[in-house]
Amino acid sequence: MDDAPALPAATLAEEALLGLLMPFWQLVIGAVVLVVILVSVGRLARRGMSRMTTALLVTAGAIAGLTVIGVLLQD
Repeated sequence: MDDAPALPAATLAEEALLGLLMPFWQLVIGAVVLVVILVSVGRLARRGMSRMTTALLVTAGAIAGLTVIGVLLQD
């Protein structure tokens, strides 16, 4: 008979379960982010165009800055 320990099988089962749950948590996080974005865009739209323009410029600057940091820190 084979004398292999049973521990690796339990670990593989645990990893398989987490693998199945991972897409669900990504979906939940994505839904929460989408709701927050929609609420914030609604608030900005009610405040007027000048605030929308400023918010878009700040957001574009943040995206550009994060992109530069990501490129510089990339291996």
